[in-house]
Amino acid sequence: MKHITFYFDVISPYAYLAFEQLPVALQGLSYEVTYTPVLFAGLLKHHGQLGPAEIAPKREWTYRQVQWLAHELDIELQLPAAHPFNPLSLMRLAVAAGQAGLPNRYIAQRLLRHVWLGGLDAADEQRLEALKKDLKLTAEPHSIEIKGLLKAHTDRAIEQGVFGVPTLEVEGKLFFGLDALPMLAAYLKKDAYFDDDSWDSVLEVPVGVSRR
Repeated sequence: MKHITFYFDVISPYAYLAFEQLPVALQGLSYEVTYTPVLFAGLLKHHGQLGPAEIAPKREWTYRQVQWLAHELDIELQLPAAHPFNPLSLMRLAVAAGQAGLPNRYIAQRLLRHVWLGGLDAADEQRLEALKKDLKLTAEPHSIEIKGLLKAHTDRAIEQGVFGVPTLEVEGKLFFGLDALPMLAAYLKKDAYFDDDSWDSVLEVPVGVSRR
């Protein structure tokens, strides 16, 4: 059985779609998943990037594309009342509701669907309070412990080379994005593609020019 680490932040519609599509994409395969909450903003800051929703034309395309992808995959999705929003409270809930700071699939699902179903305000205080009560937290989400665990999850993801969400890690290999699920499935099926040095050969491509 292979172990998958699913790095996610509820702010990402692609993380939501990948979460919902994962059982379909990996149907018939033997695997277990650890759902690991991270702060997408922390990844962006570390790598010196803007998020898709911070670039106006890309923001518009992102919303159009995810609605199309949801339609194609037959996954229910409604854009939240405002996006981007500050997901910090939700991500702390993800840590506080899980064992050792790691939510199970049910908890991850509740948090992702809180954002991407219904078209409501994901950061609404009353909704957050109701969610907090419903999740039966094992720790106070604003405690130093929970803040530290969320930061630790994010730091560990950065150390592994994670630059965005969703990212799925298996045996040190990173699969980024919803569209990487078929590639992940092929790896788990021991596709012959992964038998040679194709995976690591990309590291030998020299940088021709850098704008930094």
